[in-house]
Amino acid sequence: VQLQASGGGLVQAGGSLRLSCAASGSIFSINTMGWYRQAPGKQRELVAAITSGGSTNLADSVKGRFTISRDNAKNTVYLQMNSLKPEDTVVYYCNLQQLGVHYWGKGTLVTVSS
Repeated sequence: VQLQASGGGLVQAGGSLRLSCAASGSIFSINTMGWYRQAPGKQRELVAAITSGGSTNLADSVKGRFTISRDNAKNTVYLQMNSLKPEDTVVYYCNLQQLGVHYWGKGTLVTVSS
């Protein structure tokens, strides 16, 4: 399984960015895709996740600002990030979980300037 993420970059506080992540390889129809983030010296934390059935889970810190969605036909997950804050500046990692195994994409940096 390979995960290709895109969409990171630099944005001003209050702005928006959209992250995308396309999965390829042996993808089962039942899985969970999502985004984690990790600041230097800290543990990787869940930002948002969505099951293949459409159930979502968002971290409290991003509720009301971020939205996660997916296109099952394309094995692609999206993270729409609105009202970005400087504290959202961190590397974001795409994740796919299936059959108890986690797969990770390369991180994409999001920088929010104040």
